[in-house]
Amino acid sequence: MVYYLREQGYPIGHKRIRRLFSIMGRQTIYRKKNLTKLGLRAFIKPYLLRNLDITRANQVWCTDITYIPMAKGFMYMTAFIDVYSRKIMGWGISNSMSKQWCLGVLKSAIERNGKPEILNSDQGSQYTSATWTQYLEKEEIKISMDGKGRATDNAWIERFWKSLKYDYIFLNPCDNGFELFEGVQNHIEYYHQKTHHTTKQTPNKMYDQSIKKNAA
Repeated sequence: MVYYLREQGYPIGHKRIRRLFSIMGRQTIYRKKNLTKLGLRAFIKPYLLRNLDITRANQVWCTDITYIPMAKGFMYMTAFIDVYSRKIMGWGISNSMSKQWCLGVLKSAIERNGKPEILNSDQGSQYTSATWTQYLEKEEIKISMDGKGRATDNAWIERFWKSLKYDYIFLNPCDNGFELFEGVQNHIEYYHQKTHHTTKQTPNKMYDQSIKKNAA
């Protein structure tokens, strides 16, 4: 906009454009700052996915928390994705990022789908806590964690966040949590039926086929 106005003969700078855009409620579409707050070092686990051959559903799930901008204010969303199929196994929306909330969403996902062999997360305080690690160990789920500052270690769910935000959230700012929940639910249903560009299959079809094959 600065360059465009200067070409039209208006002597204007970046700071003035930012101020005017702020007054108008305009903002660029971009990722917010990483939300991860490091937890207790005693509960940090190694990254188990490097060079791992992921060949079946429920072999590896990944989880993360992201910031959801609203028309007024913001909310948080967590989700669990099956790495093999890219299917969303469970998700939730909240106005806080407590470990109890994350654990509740995980338990619901396991009740519906069974449990993964490995669960990968970042080193955030929700995941590096006694509550989280003791539950996973009790369920005999191997714990994997990204290296510090290595978002690429959890690239599968990062791609889902990008799809959700650019295809829905940023284009449809919601007024309240109920509207947000319904919109996210509809988008996930659409996402599950969309052919993935690398697998050439939908997440639902890949997941179901893998479960049937391994149950036979």
